[in-house]
Amino acid sequence: MIKILYFARLGEALGISSEEIELQEDCNNVDNLVALLRSRGEPFDGTFSGDTKVLVAINHEMVEQDTAINDDDEVAFFPPVTGG
Repeated sequence: MIKILYFARLGEALGISSEEIELQEDCNNVDNLVALLRSRGEPFDGTFSGDTKVLVAINHEMVEQDTAINDDDEVAFFPPVTGG
């Protein structure tokens, strides 16, 4: 089981801020998780389509798309932060 967090506009677009899902054997990295989420259809497909950048952290550490995911991980998706 992994916990997924959706921050800021991502959570707003998806209508949820978090969820827990059972980690499938073929869902072993961030890319595979994103593909799984997109396979749900809208609004997930549009949110993770690649048209806008989405940052990812696993257990509070920034990661790349090919980073492995393990049971009990916390995966957070959020938009880039800008300041002014």
